[in-house]
Amino acid sequence: QSLAELEVLCNHLYEGTDLAQRMQAEKVLLELIDSPECLSQCQLLLEQGTTSYAQLLAATCLSKLVSRASPLPIEQRIDIRNYILNYVASQPKLAPFVIQALVQVIAKITKLGWFEVLKDQLIFRDIIADVKKFLQGTVDHYIIGVMILSELTQEINLVDYSRPSAKHRKIATSFRDTSLKDILMLACSLLKELLAKPLTLQDQQQQSLAMQLLKLVLNCLNFDFIGNSADESADDLCTVQIPTNWRTIFLEPETLDLFFDLYHSLPPVLSQLALSCLVQFASARRSLFSNPERAKYLGNLIKGVKQILENPQGLSDPGSYHEFCRFLARLKTNYQLGELVMVKDYPEVIQLIANFTITSLQHWEFAPNSVHYLLTLWQRMVASVPFVKTAEPHLLDTYAPEITKAYITSRLECVPVVIRDGLEDPLDDTATVFQQLEQLCTVSRCEYEKTCTLLVQLFDQNAQNYQKLLHSSSRNPLEITVQEGRLAWLVYFVGTFVGGRLTYTSTDEHDAMDGELSCRVFQLISLMDAQLPQSSNEKVELAILWFLDQFRKTYVGDQLQHTSKV
Repeated sequence: QSLAELEVLCNHLYEGTDLAQRMQAEKVLLELIDSPECLSQCQLLLEQGTTSYAQLLAATCLSKLVSRASPLPIEQRIDIRNYILNYVASQPKLAPFVIQALVQVIAKITKLGWFEVLKDQLIFRDIIADVKKFLQGTVDHYIIGVMILSELTQEINLVDYSRPSAKHRKIATSFRDTSLKDILMLACSLLKELLAKPLTLQDQQQQSLAMQLLKLVLNCLNFDFIGNSADESADDLCTVQIPTNWRTIFLEPETLDLFFDLYHSLPPVLSQLALSCLVQFASARRSLFSNPERAKYLGNLIKGVKQILENPQGLSDPGSYHEFCRFLARLKTNYQLGELVMVKDYPEVIQLIANFTITSLQHWEFAPNSVHYLLTLWQRMVASVPFVKTAEPHLLDTYAPEITKAYITSRLECVPVVIRDGLEDPLDDTATVFQQLEQLCTVSRCEYEKTCTLLVQLFDQNAQNYQKLLHSSSRNPLEITVQEGRLAWLVYFVGTFVGGRLTYTSTDEHDAMDGELSCRVFQLISLMDAQLPQSSNEKVELAILWFLDQFRKTYVGDQLQHTSKV
């Protein structure tokens, strides 16, 4: 096919709106990949193509060609690799998506030929040497060099289910042992150099370089070191299995300082990536350190948290805010409360985290998906209280009730706003609500009396207002709906706290408080029933059903050992 025909094909593929044309173009493309002329046609597109799409088509064809089950001869793959390296070196101003696609071809060739030998040499492994040549060129070359390492790390970590998994692990393990530490150290030293220069944030090239370097570090830290991360979705259990020979990198305080400094000096899009790296640093497996080393490392992490919370302006970006919440949750996943309270800055930091959590709960509409991580932190902290053996105060009895109160009051305050502005009602997302209530349930058991007193007071107040509205002559339907929305939340809270009764720590006083709370829900049921059949509110009804289920499980079940004070 001539160049003109190929360019028309590109237009149909990447810009066409006519489905039949696109299907036809895809069919021609598949025939092209299988034809003997494929390589020469790709070369034609790369050297004479007039659009970026022509170059992208060539990269796509090459990518499919080198990934085939029956590999090309080794000499041909070396030629393709060297050709692409020279091509991107001579044209560093190509469109970013073209460079990305071409770099991917290099990564695929390197991965699939990792163990291949030519003239007694592991011929595809000298990629790091090739990259170092890029690092000596212009900023654009520099960026391409970093992209090659980043793409290679990602490609080697990627499980290709069409190939034997044993071979994948063999390549990944070999790459981990021979190259990955060097790549991480190189990336960190390049980031240090970047920080040492005055950062001009208007400079697109510098921003792009910082972004590629941070992505490279993140790819190194996200690497599946021991072949166990088949399930990417389990975010909570995460421990990063850092290899033992990386200890030196982790024991140097400069490593953590570097990423905290990057967070403070980069614009939001990039500072978010610095926080993502810190999430992985905070998740390094415990056994990497001895006890004194771990205490020191944790001290540095906490010092960084303190700096971020003392200058919180960077957290106004939702992405950075979300990563910071993940970072806080990981601190408790990986360290014990007994270790946290021994840190010098603990009293100031726990107060800062409590204030940050309370502010986050009050701004419930800002980043609803991040609240989960904050509640995880507090839930795990409170759950650990019985096991702390140190004399240092954990101060949770001061802050946990404040967190509980902030959650309860913020949910009640959101009701009129949701109804007035026609927003999505958080109560409709029952999966999230139940997950958060379960977390809150643990937090609320710390100084339970305070929580119950608050709930009784709020319940009485809202139920009285509701009764007044029902009996007033000018029944305002909007106000009634708001009041019912609040009562639905309150019934969910009561159900949560009653359902969270722990048999081994509950006292008669706690049971008596549960009785006070339950009694109010039962009174509300009769008040609601009196309105039937003229009016009813589905949200309150659902909340009551849920409460009854929790109440039955806790106090009416067939497993009960003794009659309680309820």
